[in-house]
Amino acid sequence: MLEPFFFGLGVANSILLILVFLARKSHVAALREYGWAYLLLAIPALAGILLALQEEKSVRYSIFLAIFLAFLALELLYDFVLKVDFRQSWIRNWKLAAPYLALYWAMNYGFVVMVWKTSLAGGLVMLGLFVVQIVANVATHPRAKGPATLRQ
Repeated sequence: MLEPFFFGLGVANSILLILVFLARKSHVAALREYGWAYLLLAIPALAGILLALQEEKSVRYSIFLAIFLAFLALELLYDFVLKVDFRQSWIRNWKLAAPYLALYWAMNYGFVVMVWKTSLAGGLVMLGLFVVQIVANVATHPRAKGPATLRQ
């Protein structure tokens, strides 16, 4: 029961992030209005931890779900509580960006690897969605000025 649940949560996470990244380019008002809905994935993530404990599954499921919850908590803190726009000038705000990016990569790694472990097809789907997510992210975020540009 946990494996399909974990896969479904990973797919939902990737699709929502892809939509958020794509909306960032041309639907900023809608993103500001409904972007908080992504944080609702915390509810099934908490249920997943309880399911993992109930089914006595590998602690790795709970660890990756906890990493996902930490990512969502940081997203909530930065975007909705503090309203810090660290993405625009991440080089200057690297102290904010570093933990966010570490949790982002760890969360996605967990969704790909834990699914791949039980299903090659599912793992390939998760990997494909992650690649699309990265492409959407890179394509819709403005180019940051590198250290050489900042000195000028």
